[in-house]
Amino acid sequence: MASNVLVTGGGGFIGSHLCEALVSRGDRVRALVHYNGRGSAGHLDSVAPEIRNEIEVIGGDIRDPYALRDVVRDREVVFHLAALIAIPYSYVAPHSFFDTNTLGTVHVLQAARDEGVARLVHVSTSECYGTAQTIPISEDHPLVAQSPYAASKIGADQAAGSFCRAFDVPVVTVRPFNTFGPRQSARAIIPTIITQALTGGTVRLGALDPTRDLTFVTDTVAGLIAASQAPGVIGETINLGTGNQISIGDLATRIFELLEQYDVRAHVEHDAVRVRPANSEVERLCSDPSKAKRLLGWEAEVSLTDGLFATIAAIRDDLDSYPSVGSYQR
Repeated sequence: MASNVLVTGGGGFIGSHLCEALVSRGDRVRALVHYNGRGSAGHLDSVAPEIRNEIEVIGGDIRDPYALRDVVRDREVVFHLAALIAIPYSYVAPHSFFDTNTLGTVHVLQAARDEGVARLVHVSTSECYGTAQTIPISEDHPLVAQSPYAASKIGADQAAGSFCRAFDVPVVTVRPFNTFGPRQSARAIIPTIITQALTGGTVRLGALDPTRDLTFVTDTVAGLIAASQAPGVIGETINLGTGNQISIGDLATRIFELLEQYDVRAHVEHDAVRVRPANSEVERLCSDPSKAKRLLGWEAEVSLTDGLFATIAAIRDDLDSYPSVGSYQR
C-alpha cells in the first residue's frame, strides 16, 4: 500500500538510493535536501528522469525547526538520514556535527511529534559502538564515542529514544554498519581505494589493520524499508550488517584483484596523514545481524565481491565526477 513518505538527507548517498526504491514501490516521496545556491538536489540529480520526476524535492536544513513542520506535514512515514558524516572533518569542526546531527535530530523528532507521523525511522551508525568489545556486536553493546561524529550520533539516538518513551513518537532506530556502493563519496574507504587505483595506481591509506562490516547499499535500503513496516519494533534499535568483517588492507587487496579485469595494477603506500588521532581509531566493527532477521525478516543478500564489482563499474564510468583525494578523506 502506497504511503506518503519523507526522506531527510534524500540527496545523499544512501538517501538517494532509498528515494529510488520508495518510488519504485509506489510511495509518494518527498525528499529534504540541504539547501544550496546551485539548486542542486545532490545525488537525486543523477537518478533516472522517470524516477526523479516522481520525487518532490524541498531544499532546507534540519537545523531550522520552523521549516521542518511544513516539510513533515502530511507525511505518514519519515526516514531521517540527514547528517554530517565525514569523520575526519568532525575533528576539525565538532560544533557543526552536534548542531546538525544532535540538535537537528531533535528538530525532526519534534516535527514528527507535532504532525503525528505513523513511524519515524531514525538512521544511526555503527560508529556509536566504538572498537568492538565483543564480536559480533549486538545492539546491547556499550556506546563508546571515539570521534565527535560518533558522539553527535549517540546524542541523536538518545534523543530519539527519549521522544519515543516520553512522547510516544513512534521511532525505530537502525544502525547500519559500513554501507558502500555507487554514488558514495570519495571520502569513504572503498571509493578512496578505487579512485586512487584507477587514477594513479598508488593507493595512499592510513591504518590497514582495522576491520569493517561492509553492506551493499541496496541491502541497507531494504533494511530501512523493512524497519518502516515491521510490526512490534517501535522503540527498538536494530543493527543492519552482514556479520562479516574484513581488514582495510585485505579490502584493498580484494579490490586490486577485481581491478585486474580492467588491466589496472595498484599498490598501497602508507600515509601517516590519514591515520586518525590517537585513541580515536575504531579498530574492529562486525555486526550481529540476528535481531534484524528476527524482527524485520531482513538479512544482507549482496556478497562483498558482487558489491565491489558494481561499485568499481559505477566509479569507472563516472570517474570525472570524483575529486582528487583531499584532506578530509580517509
